[in-house]
Amino acid sequence: MPSQPFVTISSRDNPLFKQIAKLQQSGRFRKEAGLSVLEGVRLCLDAAASGCRFQKLIVSKSAYAAEPAVGALAAAADECFALEDRLFAKLSDTVSPQGVICVFEPPKWELSIRPNGRYVALERLQDPSNLGAISRTAEALGIDGLILSVDACDPFSPKSLRASMGALVRLPVLRPREFLSFLREIPLPVYACVVEKTAKSVGRVDFSGGGIALIGNEAKGLSSGALAASDERITIPMPGRAESLNAAVAASIVMWEMVRE
Repeated sequence: MPSQPFVTISSRDNPLFKQIAKLQQSGRFRKEAGLSVLEGVRLCLDAAASGCRFQKLIVSKSAYAAEPAVGALAAAADECFALEDRLFAKLSDTVSPQGVICVFEPPKWELSIRPNGRYVALERLQDPSNLGAISRTAEALGIDGLILSVDACDPFSPKSLRASMGALVRLPVLRPREFLSFLREIPLPVYACVVEKTAKSVGRVDFSGGGIALIGNEAKGLSSGALAASDERITIPMPGRAESLNAAVAASIVMWEMVRE
């Protein structure tokens, strides 16, 4: 049993219950509160192992009684709460709740670029699953960070965090107010990833000095402004019948080429 005391929440009218429900559902509220949520045992344990401190740990009564990880998570939390399983199910953002939710303050990364670094810039990406998958691959391959436009999906939404397997808590995510101006000021080459036969093959690009791979919206691709802000257009050769690739798949191929020796 955890040594830290747990406060019982017994009603949906509880202010904390209402706050967590809004954090799960509203990007605007997450931004205003400066908080987000992680759900699931593995995600929360990985975040704690990475040094993340939780403002609050919320568990179901079943998890409190039977989940071995609750003690370790409680040690990383400032306050701990327990709910009946039926109440926890109302808060959960997953189909099969594991009974663990952590409220935390997302990391605030400085808007700085490492010399010779390798980055992926995402303009207007809308699918949290794509963002999560890209971040997970970026972390695995040693990419230095992601640069997101302000109109891209929320990197700290529950769906993004879950798809990233926690990578979005650990990988630097820069979100400049003026995305295109920021790209123009970076002393690294910016490569616009496009579906154009006349563009340079990504396999022929020299990434040894670093660079930024610029990837656009799932349906519309890159804006004209983003294309103008780039130094060169690159493409993934596709001799097959498909006309394009999923944004996360395309990003993974480009990132592999960026780090390939």
